[in-house]
Amino acid sequence: MAARPLSRMLRRVLRSIARSCSSGAPVSQPCPGEPSQAAAEELSRRRQFLREHAAPFSAFLTDSFGRQHSYLRISLTERCNLRCQYCMPEEGVPLTPKADLLTTEEILTLARLFVKEGVNKIRLTGGEPLIRPDVVDIVAQLRRLEGLRTIGVTTNGINLARLLPQLQKAGLSAINISLDTLVPAKFEFIVRRKGFYKVMEGIHKAIELGYSPVKVNCVVMRGLNEDELLDFVALTEGLPLDVRFIEYMPFDGNKWNFKKMVSYKEMLDTIRQQWPELERLPEEESSTAKAFRIPGFQGQISFITSMSEHFCGTCNRLRITADGNLKVCLFGNSEVSLRDHLRAGASEQELLRIIGAAVGRKKRQHAGMFNISQMKNRPMILIELFSMFQDSPPANLSISPWDPFHVRGLRLRASFSSQMATLWKGRGVPPAPPVAQRRLGSGSPQRHYTSHADSDANSKCLSPGSQAPATPWGPPSTSEQLTHVDSEGRAAMVDVGGKPDTERVAVASAVVLLGPVAFKLVQQNQLKKGDALVVAQLAGVQAAKLTSQLIPLCHHVALSHVQVRLELDGTRHAVVIQASCRARGPTGVEMEALTSATVASLTLYDMCKAVSRDIVLGEIKLISKTGGQRGDFHRA
Repeated sequence: MAARPLSRMLRRVLRSIARSCSSGAPVSQPCPGEPSQAAAEELSRRRQFLREHAAPFSAFLTDSFGRQHSYLRISLTERCNLRCQYCMPEEGVPLTPKADLLTTEEILTLARLFVKEGVNKIRLTGGEPLIRPDVVDIVAQLRRLEGLRTIGVTTNGINLARLLPQLQKAGLSAINISLDTLVPAKFEFIVRRKGFYKVMEGIHKAIELGYSPVKVNCVVMRGLNEDELLDFVALTEGLPLDVRFIEYMPFDGNKWNFKKMVSYKEMLDTIRQQWPELERLPEEESSTAKAFRIPGFQGQISFITSMSEHFCGTCNRLRITADGNLKVCLFGNSEVSLRDHLRAGASEQELLRIIGAAVGRKKRQHAGMFNISQMKNRPMILIELFSMFQDSPPANLSISPWDPFHVRGLRLRASFSSQMATLWKGRGVPPAPPVAQRRLGSGSPQRHYTSHADSDANSKCLSPGSQAPATPWGPPSTSEQLTHVDSEGRAAMVDVGGKPDTERVAVASAVVLLGPVAFKLVQQNQLKKGDALVVAQLAGVQAAKLTSQLIPLCHHVALSHVQVRLELDGTRHAVVIQASCRARGPTGVEMEALTSATVASLTLYDMCKAVSRDIVLGEIKLISKTGGQRGDFHRA
């Protein structure tokens, strides 16, 4: 082992040279005072010497198949400020008591031990690592470890813009940011929280501070966001991004379904149809990603093919969970508690023997996608995270100086470009885009869906007996004059400035007659496009929120609640839609409820039109309204 001190000394020299132009931030352009050609050649000779004289890699971190584990991922917390649908069950997960989580000193003790044995890269994960109060201090302490070359973080981006300057100064050298959609409304549905603009701001800040590439992780799910592949790729034209498309993976509670998974080859084929010049890039032996670049583009794209083409043969990763368990495989259910041994006073050699035994038991490869989906494993939130989010944009967008990405001339599809131009340049919410949605169930004879959009948005199945909340009804009250025309008969918006704020509720309905063939496919959830009921459900919620953008003379209403229910009527081969909206304000929400029901029915038509064009939309009507000066209304 005499060679190890020499190896460490050379690593320290090389690190000091590498940091001479910056304070730990990646350098994308030559800096004043950069080493001359002769110095660069000397640096190359030193690196070659280091490779030739490096000490043998630690036997404790080498498994029985010769894989050397030089990359450690440490979860700092199980908590998260988002509730991503593919990461954790909707009802949440039971969290480990704080006393059973690793303390900061325990984290650093384990990190020192692993780095001493040859780990040269540590990535901090969660939960959401940036909600841990001492995350900056942890990064600073890790930076002092001799031999550690890379300190990375995987974050949902919510707190990134605020903390990144401190993290960079502390020594953070790599960033992965999770983002699964470029559509704000869809983002809110996926993560069950707000925060799209916070994530955008975090990505912008990372680029501004010189991180290159900034890695953006996108979990691709059929029926939800696979239609945005080209839009994500287009971002790499003028930005130093590495957009990493991740195959949807099964974890406990995320209702994994093979049909939801979009394979690497399918994604690649879709992208090559738009950019046939796409070229493969070389990658390191232990890389988990297959990298590609479009000639002339500043950034690149990658594919993480955990399900369709595993990379187990070159895996060099180990994981420590927030409660101190060592996982040698992300998909494995075998764990060993390092925390318990630490707290029992185990010596360094005893810990190494425990770690070595666990690494030695690592299998050649994981069980494969179908077997993995049946295995009991932690929810993703309790291992580590690819994606999450919270918080809403400022109420007054006009005062924000933020210009996300400064992207002009993005090569976007025609159906998306006008929406994204508004979004990137002004932080405005784009018009309602075509949205696909994840499956919530399959194959049941009776399928009843309801979608709630309020302060804690979620999606739930209703039992057949579920009913909308009862509301008081009164005699209808109407006016003999049209209210949306002025004295000269021209269209005009009604002035509601003098009206009192009252609680307003409206319920509307629609019926879609599908015919027997399309009805059966919807009932059994067998449509190739995905789950028609869930897609229509989400479309109805979005439409309610965007009514004022669709109907010219409608006032914008801040809805406090939207619910969309879809029920199958087997006698008519129909889907019955009921949409209810609630708000407190000076104007009613009838148009919001009617728009919601109408767009939901149109979405069903779109989902089913490949099967049958003999679909009838009808019975679109207001069922009831309450609140307002004109009294309540209830259709008999």
